[in-house]
Amino acid sequence: MRSLTSIRPWYLGIVTPPLAVATTLAALLTLSPPASAAPVPDVPAVVAAPEAAPDASADASSVVAGGADAAVPDAVPADAVDSPAVLARAVQFKGAAFDTCQAPPLATMKAWRSSSYRGVGVYYGGRGRGCPNQQHLSRSWLASVDGMGWRVLPIFVGSQSPCVRSAAKQKVRMGSRSATQGRTEGRQAAEAAGKLGIRQGSALYLDMEAYDADNAGCARTTLAFVRAWNREVRGQGFLPGFYSSAASGVRHMEQARRAGQSDLPSVMWFARWGSGSSLYGEPTLHADAWRPHRRIHQYAGNVTETHGGRRLVVDRNTVDAPVARFKP
Repeated sequence: MRSLTSIRPWYLGIVTPPLAVATTLAALLTLSPPASAAPVPDVPAVVAAPEAAPDASADASSVVAGGADAAVPDAVPADAVDSPAVLARAVQFKGAAFDTCQAPPLATMKAWRSSSYRGVGVYYGGRGRGCPNQQHLSRSWLASVDGMGWRVLPIFVGSQSPCVRSAAKQKVRMGSRSATQGRTEGRQAAEAAGKLGIRQGSALYLDMEAYDADNAGCARTTLAFVRAWNREVRGQGFLPGFYSSAASGVRHMEQARRAGQSDLPSVMWFARWGSGSSLYGEPTLHADAWRPHRRIHQYAGNVTETHGGRRLVVDRNTVDAPVARFKP
């Protein structure tokens, strides 16, 4: 993401056949980031379909391995595998949000209340963060911004795909035992969230920078990591979200959804710049996938803005999704 920038090349969608078939299809799946002071991400730019009437035809059969579109259900609700108890505690936010590599000082967060933003992406954990040393982020900082009325999107930047495109992320690529690694980092994500006062029922977003999803072996390894991370995060009482480039990670997750793969993300945060801010016109996602209230669109990155006399370089997002929950 952007704040994911330095963090990631950031800027710049879930069905179910038998396990043996799903495994075979998963092996065939292929595919292909947020903003801050890092490398420029692989963020595709296209003109999205109108928000009010997304073009279902954009969900072409070519997205599915083998092109067997007729055999693939239109959609499976993103919350089909999420615990009713967790969903009941979720806090939903709909509006504009920004993310930036370093959590801003409280004075800046207060000044930015004069903007149209009401949500903020925070890089709270993970070994792949572009800004690992957060000067202001703490339990009290989060409590304060929550008290100001901000909705927080917690972002975990962990191990990256073996075929990640960002040179800055090469040093944090996942190993061959990616499922084990994903489970471990999912537990780390939940524990770090808890220490910051982020309660169960919150969405935690895994940042996976753009990668070569058309590399079958790499895609398989990456998907195993993501699924294990999701299972662990769900098991810890949170909702697993996923951030990536629309042209790589997001397309990969949509292919997996259509192939009937389990343990996929509950929320999809896709990066596609220069395409307008529409949530439901993204061509790589089926019109009914990851909805309702399960999408975030990062539509611009590395934008300099000043509000209340305070200047930040941010990524811009449109949100209709669950966020962090702090109160009982």
